[in-house]
Amino acid sequence: MNLQFDENLATGYKKATQRIRVMSETWAVNNLFCPCCGKERIIKLPNNAPVADLICENCNEIFELKSKKNKFGKKISDGAYATAVERIKSSTNPDLLALLYNERLQVTDLQILPKYFFVPSILEKRKPLSNTARRAGWVGCNILYSEIPVQGKVTIIQNGTWIDREAVCEAYSNSKAIQINSIEMRGWLIDVLNCVNSIKYTEFTLQDVYKRVNSLKEKHPTNNNIEAKIRQQLQLLRNKGFLLFLGNGRYRKI
Repeated sequence: MNLQFDENLATGYKKATQRIRVMSETWAVNNLFCPCCGKERIIKLPNNAPVADLICENCNEIFELKSKKNKFGKKISDGAYATAVERIKSSTNPDLLALLYNERLQVTDLQILPKYFFVPSILEKRKPLSNTARRAGWVGCNILYSEIPVQGKVTIIQNGTWIDREAVCEAYSNSKAIQINSIEMRGWLIDVLNCVNSIKYTEFTLQDVYKRVNSLKEKHPTNNNIEAKIRQQLQLLRNKGFLLFLGNGRYRKI
């Protein structure tokens, strides 16, 4: 499949962000399969569609597309903070397609970040725009890309190479295990999963996770029984297929 943006589409647009948006969305419509169900094509939503850019007509999953040159780093710029928080709490939150392109306007990397991994703590509230700005007082946000667990980053294209479609769909399906309707419970599960991911060994102990108590306390300052919460979340991660319990406080990552 083609990895090249069509530069002719950008004619007439002055802002670089507008040019990239038009080229990247058209590229996705012409080349990208649905990473959720495997359908050959996804389609573009109307320009006035709230929060989402693309949709699969087969499974009705909706997607927001974010594109950046070379690398995302730790953050991805997003829209209005209040809108983003409400979107995360709703049933219509889209999956995020994170696309990287190079100087030659070629797609180099593409991931889908499933909506199940988004919680309010993933959003960083930016400072309001100054009184002299055209949208004075507007408050935007950043998506803390580095805070999304590796299990929530499903690769579609890596270093200019497409990943097998069935493998992508399987990885997306596996990621759905993280889904919990309660935003608060989902936040705890993701935070503890990040702690587990930070342990460099495949097999680890309960004590290894306890060493991350302080970082969890910073995120959940009102909870006075962090260790009990850790044990609860490890059991959930085991039940959801992310961990294997080996007995005697020992676990193995799956």
